[in-house]
Amino acid sequence: MSGDTRWIELDGAVNARDLGGLPTADGRTTRRGRVLRSDNLQDLSVADVRLLCDDYALKNIVDLRSSTEIRLEGPGPLNRVPSITVHQLPLLPEGGHRTDVTADTTARALPAQDRSTGHYLGYLRDRGDSVVAALRVMTRTDGSALVHCAAGKDRTGVVCALALETVGVTREAIVADYAQTGERLDAVLARLRGTKTYAEDLDSLPADAHRPDPAIMEKVLTRLEEEFGGAVGWLTTHGWTDEDTQALQDRLLN
Repeated sequence: MSGDTRWIELDGAVNARDLGGLPTADGRTTRRGRVLRSDNLQDLSVADVRLLCDDYALKNIVDLRSSTEIRLEGPGPLNRVPSITVHQLPLLPEGGHRTDVTADTTARALPAQDRSTGHYLGYLRDRGDSVVAALRVMTRTDGSALVHCAAGKDRTGVVCALALETVGVTREAIVADYAQTGERLDAVLARLRGTKTYAEDLDSLPADAHRPDPAIMEKVLTRLEEEFGGAVGWLTTHGWTDEDTQALQDRLLN
């Protein structure tokens, strides 16, 4: 890692970054090397695996893809590393849509913002169990955790946003982190178009439909605030405890 950049430069993934260095409302910052986020990990090189294991002490992977995606893509390089545990925690209802790309097409008559907001809230409605389990993986103390889906934007974005709000990161910083995928979006889409699993779904929508709009994440977090008092209130309805919140804060904050 050079300078203040949070990007992690890898040969086989283009949307990998560290959730460290983000400000909290009480003047603290998130720790580097604790939680990472990324797009699909199928193409990681030997050097990538070495960097993640040696420089980031990677121990846990939160894979938010559906079982269908995982079956179509097959095991990735990190699945073969004995010291790494992969937690399969899908955010789409099993038996439903194949990918997070397809989920965008279910309400194509709606404006793009409303479509994406509804689809993000759908993750929370349908798979609250997976979201809570994902955040609990982040509290583990045995090295870093990496959260990923296909593009590293939608499912990964929602889970990371909830984790960051739970530890007190400012709304502005949460939304900016979500939008940061836009800097690498062309490269993300190019990677996914090269796979049979995602190419057809991607081409069914205009390129702009995939761009991370900050207003979408603002709307999702505002909805949680209005209905549950925020991310922690929503998590509590799915079994999250004060001890879980403390463990996540202890793990992620300086």
